[in-house]
Amino acid sequence: MQSRGSSTRLSGMTYRSRIPTLLLFMFATFSTIYVAGRLWQDAESRVYLIKELDRITGLGQSAISVDDTLKIIACREQHKKLSALQMELAAARQEGFSSKRSTEIDGTSSKKRPLAVVGILTSFGRKGNRDAIRKAWMGTGAELKRMENEKGIVVRFVVGRSANRGDSLDKSIDSENRQHNDFIILDNHVEAAEELPKKAKLFFSHAADKWDAEFYAKVNDDVYVNIDALGAALTAHLDKPRVYIGCMKSGEVFSEASHRWYEPDWWKFGDKKSYFRHASGELYVISRALAKFILINRSILRTYAHDDVSVGSWFLGLDVKHVNEGKFCCSSWAYMCRCLISFT
Repeated sequence: MQSRGSSTRLSGMTYRSRIPTLLLFMFATFSTIYVAGRLWQDAESRVYLIKELDRITGLGQSAISVDDTLKIIACREQHKKLSALQMELAAARQEGFSSKRSTEIDGTSSKKRPLAVVGILTSFGRKGNRDAIRKAWMGTGAELKRMENEKGIVVRFVVGRSANRGDSLDKSIDSENRQHNDFIILDNHVEAAEELPKKAKLFFSHAADKWDAEFYAKVNDDVYVNIDALGAALTAHLDKPRVYIGCMKSGEVFSEASHRWYEPDWWKFGDKKSYFRHASGELYVISRALAKFILINRSILRTYAHDDVSVGSWFLGLDVKHVNEGKFCCSSWAYMCRCLISFT
């Protein structure tokens, strides 16, 4: 028979032994719930991956490679950067900023794009012609600068270098340029009559690289130009991105070597009797896009015997608007070897 004290001790021991069991049961329960939750998440991930693999397999691919994964990550990063830039651009526009082109169009830019760069192709021994042009329509010094600022027309004489570099011919041109500062001197071009087509190409390339103008014009140094009328004529074509303006013609191809206008490549021109349509060489104008085209492709553009034919040939395969401008056609006086461009 047990005593009362021994029964009390037994009950206390039983109670104490139940506490660790309860804690163990609670821990096991929570562990089961946690593991079940993770297994459920893993099951969802596996289902998603299986669907993706099925989709990719259906496209003929076996799996997502490491390279593909890296590309996807990089693409997402680029997308985030693009979104951030778009937000910054939108904020800048709200603050009143706009693109360079739009400010040029609405006239708010402090530096306007020139309307035209006019290159007067000249040569050694033609100072008399140059002085006559300066006096008649080009101007010098402040007058030349005023034409650039007010009318947006830049005019320069274009000349190369002597075959005997640094001789009296070069020194004469350098001296004249120091006096008037109105030359484009093509240091890499040797001045020669037969090299005129290459000279025209170099002029357009140089001008397009130095000036971002709407138009670029080539003029002979025996041509007199009404600058105001020229500006008005060109403004009428600002809406044409690729335009070629001049007195259009299809002159005769001469195959006789003794002829003044002999074309060594005469056999390339169709019926061997006439050229394709091109602007007469006294004065012709091309738009900015065409000048940039010449600048970019100058090393592979073929030149023929004459600069006007050469320039016309470069645009045959392009989407170019040919404008036959009668006002650009010269009236020639053979005894003076001059032309007069009259826009009146």
